Amino acid sequence: MVLPFAGARAQSADARTSLPTITLHAGMVITTSARVAPRVYRLRAPASLDSAVITVRGDDVTVDFAGASMEGMAPRTDPDRAAGVAIQIDGGHNVRILHARVRGYKVGILARGTRGLVLAGNDLSNNWKPRLYSLVEHESLVDWLSFHHNEHREWLRYGAAIYLADVAGGDIHDNRAEQGMNGLMLVRSDSLRIWGNVFSYNSGVGIGLYRSRRNTILHNRADYDVRGYSQGFYRRGQDSADLLMYEQSSRNVVAYNSMTHGGDGLFLWAGQSTMNTGKGGANDNLFYGNDFSFAPANGMEATFSRNLFIANYVEGCEYGLWGGYSYASRVVGNRFVRNRTGIAIEHGQFNDILSNVFQSDTTGIDLFANPVDPSDTGYPRHHDIASHDYSVGANLFVHDRTAIRVANSTRLVISANRFLDVDSLTMLRDTVRYAYEHNTVLTGNDARPAPPQLPAVYARLAPAPIPGGIMPARSPLERRPRSSIIVDEWGPYDWRSPKLWPVDSTHELPLRLRVLGPPGRWHVVERRGIAALSRAAGRVGDTITVTPSRDSTGHWLLTLEYRGGATVSPRGIRHAAGEPVRFSYSRFEPHIAWTARFFAWNDSTDPQAHPSAFAALLRTTPLVTQHVPRLDYEGYGRVVRGAPANHVAMEAAGTVDLPAGRYTLRTISDDAVRVWVDDALAINDWMPHESAVDVAPLAPGRHTLRVQYSQVDGWTELRLDIVRGTERSRGSPGAHSMD
Repeated sequence: MVLPFAGARAQSADARTSLPTITLHAGMVITTSARVAPRVYRLRAPASLDSAVITVRGDDVTVDFAGASMEGMAPRTDPDRAAGVAIQIDGGHNVRILHARVRGYKVGILARGTRGLVLAGNDLSNNWKPRLYSLVEHESLVDWLSFHHNEHREWLRYGAAIYLADVAGGDIHDNRAEQGMNGLMLVRSDSLRIWGNVFSYNSGVGIGLYRSRRNTILHNRADYDVRGYSQGFYRRGQDSADLLMYEQSSRNVVAYNSMTHGGDGLFLWAGQSTMNTGKGGANDNLFYGNDFSFAPANGMEATFSRNLFIANYVEGCEYGLWGGYSYASRVVGNRFVRNRTGIAIEHGQFNDILSNVFQSDTTGIDLFANPVDPSDTGYPRHHDIASHDYSVGANLFVHDRTAIRVANSTRLVISANRFLDVDSLTMLRDTVRYAYEHNTVLTGNDARPAPPQLPAVYARLAPAPIPGGIMPARSPLERRPRSSIIVDEWGPYDWRSPKLWPVDSTHELPLRLRVLGPPGRWHVVERRGIAALSRAAGRVGDTITVTPSRDSTGHWLLTLEYRGGATVSPRGIRHAAGEPVRFSYSRFEPHIAWTARFFAWNDSTDPQAHPSAFAALLRTTPLVTQHVPRLDYEGYGRVVRGAPANHVAMEAAGTVDLPAGRYTLRTISDDAVRVWVDDALAINDWMPHESAVDVAPLAPGRHTLRVQYSQVDGWTELRLDIVRGTERSRGSPGAHSMD
């Protein structure tokens, strides 16, 4: 592979200074090459994503921002208030956008139908991202993402630093997009060279592809693009990923990237058309020499498709490679270390698993098929889904609990593998027509086994590295285990500024808080509603124990001041080394003594179909009565002892006293909720729905609250909070919503 990267990194200083200088204004259309006068342009964008602050239109147009900044809102504004498009590239050939700083927009750069696009040296960090509602103790399904459809621009509802639609050819290099939701999103775009970028610490996706082909993705850092993780409580990922490849994204080359600590490192899915027809897929992609470690879910997930996975490294994930329904795929020369399962493939066919290392995994390889064929999609009706025809050869298993596990499969060859200090070599169940030959069991007395050599036929597939391009050797943050992932209400924490975070549950009393961040010292500068602190000064890395005052009414605040190295806040605000930086942890949970009563309803007392009968049901003796300090129920199955899992209703009542101020009443519910404040209906979301946020203003003073909740089936979620201020955020856009 020969790629003409030489000389592409930067435009010469002489070329930049020879361009005419322009000053930006809202609604500006740029049709000729220019240099932007360097300053901060505070330009709000139209709310619609069909227009932009700046439009670039024409052929052979270079716009060099020379470090000029565009800001769509003040830096300290909540990031879910960002709106609109900063720069739109409308068609054209050989368009170049260089050295721009863009923040505070729903989309930083949006290009449609461009040929030969170059985006280089731009910083597109701190753009739109939604508020997250998963807690330390449990998640909320409000935060789950759905990238399954994008035929009608559905992906735009999630925003992006860079969004390219129908773009062919060009270079995307040396750009940075952090602390937003999505970094780079490609839609029906092909033949792009994407290299040397940093797309990390986003709450959704680092790089995403939809129906995009023949792109080369090399030497990028896309780490910590994650949500849906809380150490010790849950590890779901919620369909976030460092690299997302969807719906017929084929023949792409992905090599030498650092893609660690993502919800998935790689999330590849064949697409809805494949699920319906059994044809096509996200096929013939090459993943070579990448680091996909420390994902809460899967280091690599690649399903319903045919691909090559060569010489990658995957450590500390639930699954190193989840390859459900994969066929004719080659998994060769990879290293899987300390995963729960190294490789798991259900309903796969004609796959080769060769010359890999499996070290300290609970299970090295797990191949299986479900006895009952799934019938919820069209795929099984059009495609062979039996588990058969595997070659598992020349692999090295070291310190694994179980090396190879196979169930409901046929026609396997397990040969020339080596096993060192493995508890169970091979477990076969309901499996026939297999060969097990030339495998070797090593002992501690044998010479330390050398890792398998990458077969020459696969070594020749290695893409040519770019001179000076990063290789996935780990930085200190990338070496940390996945327990270093911290996701707060705005996404992944990047360790560049000081932070207080609970050691365990936020409901622990007294509450233990860790002081996180770059090296430095701290001391307490403010405390309200706190009876005792374990210490008043110390170093980053300390744990502080907080005992709230009995009379704090659920409202307390601890503020520290940090001095140490240079810091960058999650909003992009910079402080020089030695400059004081204040950071806080607070709790506002006003006391409410709830009485919650639970009932079982049926077809005759259905809350929607028979409201009068339902009202009569609530006047009968409840199945369960609880006295609780908060309304917070979530999970699958039975979540309240003594009440059914499905067709359950709850009515709760309580009284709250709020001091002077502005407040918002907020519920998260699945399936239906309504809330009365002082007998006035304030929230009415009574038709069954998936997890959703509803809000209503709440005045200070004493209020009587009454809540009715109905659960149909599936996931149960009900949470009621009173928050300070005016809140309008509805969280991550739903699967079917559009701008």
